[in-house]
Amino acid sequence: MTGAKEPIKIRTKKLANQNLSLYLDIYYQGKRTYEFLKLYLIPEKTKADRQKNQQTMQLANTIKAQRIVELQGKAYGLKIPVKAEISFFDYYQAMCEKREDSASKGNWENWVACLKHLRKYEPNSRISFSQITPKWINGFRDYLEHRATAWGCDSRNRTKSTPLAPNSRHSYFNKLKACLKQAYEDGIIETNPMLRVDKPRPEEVKRMYLTMDEIRILAETECEHPGTKRAFLFACLTGLRRSDISRLTWKDVQSQGDFTRIIFKQKKTSGQEYLDITPQAALLMGEKGRLEERIFQDMYTPSNTNQIIKRWIVKAGIHKNITFHCSRHTFAVMMLDLGTDIYTVSKLLGHRDLSTTQIYAKILDKNKQAAVARIPELLT
Repeated sequence: MTGAKEPIKIRTKKLANQNLSLYLDIYYQGKRTYEFLKLYLIPEKTKADRQKNQQTMQLANTIKAQRIVELQGKAYGLKIPVKAEISFFDYYQAMCEKREDSASKGNWENWVACLKHLRKYEPNSRISFSQITPKWINGFRDYLEHRATAWGCDSRNRTKSTPLAPNSRHSYFNKLKACLKQAYEDGIIETNPMLRVDKPRPEEVKRMYLTMDEIRILAETECEHPGTKRAFLFACLTGLRRSDISRLTWKDVQSQGDFTRIIFKQKKTSGQEYLDITPQAALLMGEKGRLEERIFQDMYTPSNTNQIIKRWIVKAGIHKNITFHCSRHTFAVMMLDLGTDIYTVSKLLGHRDLSTTQIYAKILDKNKQAAVARIPELLT
């Protein structure tokens, strides 16, 4: 291939969101093929945008160089496993950037936090995928369990000696797992080293919820911010996440017989959902506005919202640690308490895996309640 034109060029395709999708234009032995890299350039509005684009282009050029070497290997009948020499951190960084706009803020922050811990664990900034072995992964798991601290990668003035919570360790390890799985699917590694590693188990957390009587009390209790009260009660009656409620517009609302139906795409899973809601939930949405208008416009940040809810809970005389997300737990437990089968509850919550919903069945086990109720009076 010496003296021939460069067989691979990086090209861009403009997307509807104004980002540029990068792909390789490959011309080899009279045949043209394309490889989309799942890398994107964003409009450069700030210095940070320019730096991000530079990093993305650096990764794209690295992949391009690897593909050229592969073609050269083919020309001489050689099998050159060069993909595994791609920089692990460059690839992981690109996955973080891809999720910045598409994933929930919490999920994206976990990806970034994991990257910080990975860099703290591995001092070699140019480590390649060929060096990511089961032994290396076990070392990272050991780091998370015994050396990583909750605020160890935080620049703010916080106590740095608090060990990572079990669920944080589980979450960060899962991000590495997702990265290696994607690298395997992209053909960068021939085998996934994660398959031979035991994963840390998450700690079962206590899910706080409100009873139906407590919901009634809250509905009768004045809240300092009516918009928060309206959104929270709506969530208790529908099971919708805060992220989905905050994005609801009137174009998402339709009539389905005697029901009001909400058709929306979950932010967390990107799944298309069709949810019928009760008349009292529909009443909480208020008067219909313009199609593009958000239904719940006056929602504060998650932190401020939770502070308002805590004061409202205290005012109502309820002694529970309740956040906005507890409304989702409340809906799930209420549905099971009313006799709804777990499969239907799973569909109402938009869960992809039934095992996620079964956690709520453990909270409210009717069989256990019935068994305990059969115990006769033994004490006089």
